[in-house]
Amino acid sequence: MTKADLIENVYQKIGFSKKESAEIVEMVFDIIKDTLEKGEKIKISGFGNFVVREKKSRIGRNPQTGQEIEISARKVLTFKPSQVMKNSLNRGK
Repeated sequence: MTKADLIENVYQKIGFSKKESAEIVEMVFDIIKDTLEKGEKIKISGFGNFVVREKKSRIGRNPQTGQEIEISARKVLTFKPSQVMKNSLNRGK
């Protein structure tokens, strides 16, 4: 699903104009992005948690040459689905 698909779904299900639907979707994404950039956790009940984690620098290996290289410290975004989401995904199995 793309951002355009999300906008189309908001348009069809809620009845806002396409422009208003696009603004709402963009606003939600901006709020999520800004919150994560601040290092805050986002918890959406019944869906899951988005968390920014710090990874320390470490020594890695170039798979082609075998040469050791330093992998710099960085931030990574993780998502952990809620139990409700997990149950929903596995209901059909």
